[in-house]
Amino acid sequence: MKNRLFSLALAGVLSLSLVLPVGAAGAAASEDQAIQTVNALGIMVGDRTGSMDLSRSVTRAEFVTMALKAMGRQIGQAASSPYPDVPWSHWAAGYVEAGVAAGLVSGYSDGRFRPSSTITLAEGVTIALRLLNYGPDDFTGAYPTGQLAQYHSLKLDRGVTAQSAASPMTRRDAMYLFYNLMTAKNKSGAVYLETLGHKRNAAGEIDLVALVSDAMEGPLVVSGGWRDRLPMDASGALVYRQGKLSALSTVKDGDVIYWNRAMNAIWAYSDRVTGTIQAVQNSDSPTAVTVAGRTCQIESAAAAYALSDLGEYRLGDTVTLLLGRNGAVAAVTGTPSGTGSAAYTSQRIGVVTAIERAQYSDGKGGTYTSRTAVVLATDGQTYRYENQAGLSAGSLVQAEAVADRVTLRPLTAASLSGSVDRSAARLGRYPFAGDVEILDVSGSAAVRVYPQRLAGMSLNEGNVSYYHLNGAGEIDRLVLKDATGDMYAYGVVTRISSSKDGSMKGYDYDVGGTAGSIPLSSTRLPVDGVGGVRCKGDPSAPAGLYSLTALRGGTVEGSTLRAGGKTYTLADNVAVYRVKNGAYYKITLAQLGQSDDLTAWYDRPDEQGGRIRVITAAEQQG
Repeated sequence: MKNRLFSLALAGVLSLSLVLPVGAAGAAASEDQAIQTVNALGIMVGDRTGSMDLSRSVTRAEFVTMALKAMGRQIGQAASSPYPDVPWSHWAAGYVEAGVAAGLVSGYSDGRFRPSSTITLAEGVTIALRLLNYGPDDFTGAYPTGQLAQYHSLKLDRGVTAQSAASPMTRRDAMYLFYNLMTAKNKSGAVYLETLGHKRNAAGEIDLVALVSDAMEGPLVVSGGWRDRLPMDASGALVYRQGKLSALSTVKDGDVIYWNRAMNAIWAYSDRVTGTIQAVQNSDSPTAVTVAGRTCQIESAAAAYALSDLGEYRLGDTVTLLLGRNGAVAAVTGTPSGTGSAAYTSQRIGVVTAIERAQYSDGKGGTYTSRTAVVLATDGQTYRYENQAGLSAGSLVQAEAVADRVTLRPLTAASLSGSVDRSAARLGRYPFAGDVEILDVSGSAAVRVYPQRLAGMSLNEGNVSYYHLNGAGEIDRLVLKDATGDMYAYGVVTRISSSKDGSMKGYDYDVGGTAGSIPLSSTRLPVDGVGGVRCKGDPSAPAGLYSLTALRGGTVEGSTLRAGGKTYTLADNVAVYRVKNGAYYKITLAQLGQSDDLTAWYDRPDEQGGRIRVITAAEQQG
C-alpha cells in the first residue's frame, strides 16, 4: 500500500514544482524521491495498481533491462537468440543482446547468461560504473575490490542495503543505485543526468516535472478508436484522471489525454469552456484565446489553426474549448447546432458576482458594448457572458449553449441536510464524486472550497443552496450558503473615533494589509471595539465591518491555536499583526515570537466551519 501511495504522488507532478536535491552529502534520498525519479525516467515502474514490489530480488535479465533504460534506450524484440538460455522469444532477449553489445554485461564461461539468477551487488555495481564510462582498466587489484571502492567513493551506495560483493540485490537496492547514478559524475566529470539530455535548475537540482514533461507526448482528444492512435498499449497503463489515480474505463469522449511511454502512464483531463470567442491573440498564428472571459493559452497546432485567419472560427462564434494540462487549449469544437464535426459543451454552474457593461471586438475593426454577467463558477474560474438580461448580482445560474449562444438560466434551489464525514468522502447519504466542485456563496461574494474543508461539519437546508448528482448518484456540484466564511476578507479595526457629541463614529482599519478609513457618520457599524473584524465587500471601500470573537492568550502550534484548554484551527490565510505603541503592522505566522502576548479572533466554532481569522501579537509587559 505504501508503494502505491508513492506512485499516486505522480498524479500531481504536472501541477507541482517538485525538485529533488542533487548529491546531498551522506544522506540517502527519500524513498518517495527515488521512486518518482526512476518512474519518470522509465527505469522502473510499478504494476497497474502502482505497486513497486521493492522487497523482491532482481534478476540479471531485469537489471540489464533497467540499465539500458537508464541509458534512455528502449529495445524491441530480439531477432536471434543471444544465449542458449535466452532464446529470441524470451521477454528480455533484446535487452540482453543490447547490453552485451554495449559492454555493460557478459555471459558466464559456460556460455550461458543465467537470466533468472539474482544479480549480486558486485555485478550491479560493475554495470552502473560502466554507465559512467569506467571499465576494467580503471581498477587495480582483484575484482571487485576496486569497483566497490569506486562505488562508495561516488556515493552510489546511499540507500542500498546489500553489503558484500555477493549479496543479492532487491528492487529497492536497484532503485537507489539508479537514482544515485543520475546525480553522480561520470569518468569525464559530467553529471550523468545531463548526459541523457536532461537539465538541472539554477540550484543544481533535479526537476521531476521536467523529467516527466520531457518524455510526455500528446495532446490527443479522445474519440472513437482513440486507443488505436496511441503508440503504446493503453490496457496495461497507469491512468490518472483529473490528477488522481483512476482506471482506463473512466476516460471518455472529449477528454484530452497525454502519455509517457517510459512510465507506461496516461493522464486525462476533462476541463472545457463554452462561450463566445471574445479575443484571439495573434490571429495570424494564435497563441491564446479568450472565451466567456477566460483566457487560455493554445498548445496544439490543430487548435491554433482552427482559431487563425485560415481556420473556421471567428470572433463572436460560440465554441467549446477542450482544455488539457495547465488549462491549455488542445482542441476547439462548435456547439451542437453550430459548426464543427464534433461538439462538446460545458454546463457551468455558479453565482453572478457582478453585472457590467463591457466592450468587445466585432471582428471587423470595430467594437460593441454588451450587458455582461460576471459569473464565478464551481470550478473556481471567473467567466463573462454577454447579452444576459433579467439577472442580478447574487443570482445562482447555469450556463448552457443554446442556438449558437450561451444563455444563463436561473437555478431552482435544491437543498440538502446532513453531516460531512471525517474523511470528507460523503455528505449525508450521498458520496462526493472524485471531481466534485464546491462553491460557498454569500450574496455576490463566493469562493471555491474542497471537500476536506467541510470534514466533520453538519450542513442544513440553510447551508445548501443547490446540489447535483452525476450518473453514479454522487454529488459532483454543490453550492453552499455561507457555510465556511472563507469568501470574506479579515483584518483589524485599529482606531474608533467619535464626534464631540458622540453622535457620529469613524473607523480606521487594516484588512489583510489594505489600510483605510470610514469617515465619521451617524451610521454605526456592529464593531465592539479595536480588534479583529470580518470585512464585507471590497477592503478598500468596505460595505461593512463585523466584530469577531476574541481569545486572550494561547499558543500557535502548527496550523492550530491552543487557548483555554481547547484547540482551534487557523484559517489558511490567517491575518497576523504585531501591535506596537498602538500601531498595527502586518506580519507572518513565522514572525511570531515565543514571548509574544497573543489575542486570536474567530468567526464561529470549528464544528460550524469557523476558523481563527486574525491574530494580534504584542510584546509581554515585564
